[in-house]
Amino acid sequence: MSTEITIAAVGDFLIKTRIIRSAKVSGDKNFSFDEIFEPVAPYLREADLTIGNLETTFSGPGIGDYLVPRRNPKTKWPLFNCPDQFAGTLKNLGFDVLSTANNHCVDCGISGLKRTLKVLDAKGIAHTGTYRSYNESRELLIKNVKGIKIGFLAYTKGTNRMPVPSDHSWAVNLIDTNKMIADLKRLKARNVDLIIVCMHFGREYRKLPIDEQRNWVRILFKYGADIVLGAHSHVIQPAIMQEVKDHTGVTRRRFAIYSLGNFISTRLYRNDHTLTGLITRIKVRKHDDGRIEIMNTDFIPTWVKSVKNGFRVVPLGKAVEKKIGSSSGETERMKAMYQHVKRHITKYSDPPEFKMI
Repeated sequence: MSTEITIAAVGDFLIKTRIIRSAKVSGDKNFSFDEIFEPVAPYLREADLTIGNLETTFSGPGIGDYLVPRRNPKTKWPLFNCPDQFAGTLKNLGFDVLSTANNHCVDCGISGLKRTLKVLDAKGIAHTGTYRSYNESRELLIKNVKGIKIGFLAYTKGTNRMPVPSDHSWAVNLIDTNKMIADLKRLKARNVDLIIVCMHFGREYRKLPIDEQRNWVRILFKYGADIVLGAHSHVIQPAIMQEVKDHTGVTRRRFAIYSLGNFISTRLYRNDHTLTGLITRIKVRKHDDGRIEIMNTDFIPTWVKSVKNGFRVVPLGKAVEKKIGSSSGETERMKAMYQHVKRHITKYSDPPEFKMI
């Protein structure tokens, strides 16, 4: 009998200082993030596998005050560190796998990178893309989901000029064509049914992928990736669904989204696109003969709504329908973003298997 699973994927967890402040509760070190995500929690928990991009660290309270923004003195770019309670929220929301390879993964040094993975381990959340030891960096993340064997890989184009020590060069998976091909071949040798690759790439705030992104997706498809999940631009970029023959001669339907946008963030540079993200739900079937097929993909646009003393991530379509903006102005902005996403997500590929919710 065939087996079907639903994979839910979201983009960047950009936990800015204002969001951390809004999650502060009584007590010196108490924070609660659960309420922020209540409106979208069912979409995440209903999936058989839920994936996100952790664009922050759990480096501990000794690295400055969570409530005070920190910046790299040389580049002036923000340095991220989040209270451990957010990891508990991710577990409560049903996240099974997190990509930790992104440009902020060494914001608090190698010690912060290692502590982040320890916190995720304590919550039982799998992760890939950054590592505590060379041996760990050689391990492959494979999960069995209802009899479907899924392999995961994650890479980032850089680390915001924060140096990775030469004796820890294995700690971060940087985008490198030869390494990605070798890793895909190693996963294939483990007889996985499906390969998902998380890519932190492209240019920030660009609504369309650059040629480099499109080329990497072609390479990943050629060497066996089935699903490519993009992040980093902080705005949504289009998705594609294609029948692709890989280098072994196997032809199957493959899916990529160049950027899932921000799942949680404040409004960046007065840009409403940075408040808009996607919950992308991919239905995968394993047939009786062992063939794997991506059946269809649903896109649920989201919006980070400011409420009294806090934030809420809401499903954008329902919010527009019910006109739940805090003002007529916000309702119109939300409506504009929803219409944009409906057009934009299918700019390069508009198969019948795509559905906007």
